[in-house]
Amino acid sequence: MIIKAVKGAGLMQMQSWKGKVIFHIDMNSFYASVERLYDPALKGKPLAIAGNPKERRGIVVTASYEARAKGVKTTMPVWEALKKCPELIIRPPDFIKYRAASQRMFEYLENFTDLVEPVSIDEGYMDMTAAFKEGAAVDLAAHIQNRLYREQGLPCSIGVAPNKFLAKMASDMKKPMGITVLRKRELPLKLWPLPIEEMHGVGEKTAAKLKEWNITTIGGLAQYSESSLYTRFGIMGSKLYQRANGEDFRDVNPEAANETKSVGSSTTLPYDEDQFVELKKVIYKLAEKVEERMKRKQVCAPSLQIQIRYSDRKNVSRRKKLQNPVKKAADINREALVLFNKYWTGTPVRLLGITGAEVIPLSEEYKQLDLFSYEKDIKEAKLDKTLKELSDKYGTHTLRRGNRNDTNS
Repeated sequence: MIIKAVKGAGLMQMQSWKGKVIFHIDMNSFYASVERLYDPALKGKPLAIAGNPKERRGIVVTASYEARAKGVKTTMPVWEALKKCPELIIRPPDFIKYRAASQRMFEYLENFTDLVEPVSIDEGYMDMTAAFKEGAAVDLAAHIQNRLYREQGLPCSIGVAPNKFLAKMASDMKKPMGITVLRKRELPLKLWPLPIEEMHGVGEKTAAKLKEWNITTIGGLAQYSESSLYTRFGIMGSKLYQRANGEDFRDVNPEAANETKSVGSSTTLPYDEDQFVELKKVIYKLAEKVEERMKRKQVCAPSLQIQIRYSDRKNVSRRKKLQNPVKKAADINREALVLFNKYWTGTPVRLLGITGAEVIPLSEEYKQLDLFSYEKDIKEAKLDKTLKELSDKYGTHTLRRGNRNDTNS
């Protein structure tokens, strides 16, 4: 492959390229960047997006690079962030502004290709294979990056690669305002030396297990036995092996973001039921199924809906807008019972259903916390991650949370 440097840019312009050309666009400190659009006085200052700053409550959702340089991190309690950076400016999240900015950003990206796949509010993939024929990929990436910053005030990093996984890894290599090319032939130099925990798709627990096998780098994973990885981690082990070797055959799918608008589960009862105790058990089982499906899709629900079909086939659906999005069975069950108690007429029920509506990615989840609840929430988040990793390996019914409805036998 022949390459030459772009004059004065410090980048590499590719003169030949085989296969697809995929961009991963990753907005830098997106929420903080949007806040600075509305208040230019924030530019250059350490800024965190979190909840209820006057009472020092809440958890940091995102932080500007100035704040990160002082040790402020995502999920850090506000009081701890203020200890590390007393001059930290804290603003509550405003997802109306963020979604509007995100929409403008993705509409701009669609000027270059119809194959744009939003992954979350602040990142997405672009299949630039066709556009590449008309010019160098890095020149085009720089053009996109510069115009986003100049016209919309939004800094971003861009990864350029032959598939989605490598493009994602590339975009993480230089922040903020970086452009990184990652070709398969460059894996031994650019990807394989990285610590295993920096690999996209490898969580903290998985990294710890891999290190037990003396797999400490992405290169170590790439050179390990795929069959052994499959035995230990199931299908996920094979996927990690393939990704480490630069293989990823997923297409950029513009419709992927629209495929999940709601997540639900329903069941027809074996016989018409009018006993609240029994109906309550059914509702909790449905809540567990909804939680399981939300985990797979990595979403949470700001609204919840129940469906009740009576023995006379009369169907009733009722929805409730929630103060905080739900994703856990206990929370889904609690809100569903509120709706059921309010709207159930007491007559026999033939079918019950629960649906998480208007679902949003977990990256947009926000919760008002207080000083007495944040530790519990952090611990539960870590527990959820552990349970997900176990379920991915051993099956969805290996472990589940205990609940007050469970009884010992």
